[in-house]
Amino acid sequence: MIYHHNRFTFKETATASQREEALASLRDQGEVIDAVTQYVVGRDVGGEFEYGAVFVIEDLDGYWEYLMAPSHARTDRIGLPLLQSFVSYDTTDTDDPAVAEKIADLHARRYAGDPDLTKLVADLPFYTGSSAPVPSRSTASTERSRTPQRSRSDS
Repeated sequence: MIYHHNRFTFKETATASQREEALASLRDQGEVIDAVTQYVVGRDVGGEFEYGAVFVIEDLDGYWEYLMAPSHARTDRIGLPLLQSFVSYDTTDTDDPAVAEKIADLHARRYAGDPDLTKLVADLPFYTGSSAPVPSRSTASTERSRTPQRSRSDS
């Protein structure tokens, strides 16, 4: 099983209706993407973020289905421009020692096929996580080990 986590805080300029539309879009992902077996979207409690979402996915094939789903693309397009900070990561119970690299490769394939999405993520004021777009896979490994977080001030 793979638990895909998202934690985020909206920009102060995001209106109440924009926030609700983004949260509703996240919930829609959980409802319409067949690969998602369970999900939760709600307030992030005990941390520095406002909201969080967790999507439970059976395996890497399902993860790819989740990443490429139209409802996921919709959420990215309406939600990412509203975010001040965003963290994405995965928790898994697999024994596969290469699972982190395999997940990163899925994200890299997705970014390679969608330059608009890559720009949306690159333009976030603060982002860290399993799906950060990077110039190349070799750079990704180096960057992740050297720099666990990226913020606008670091650029």
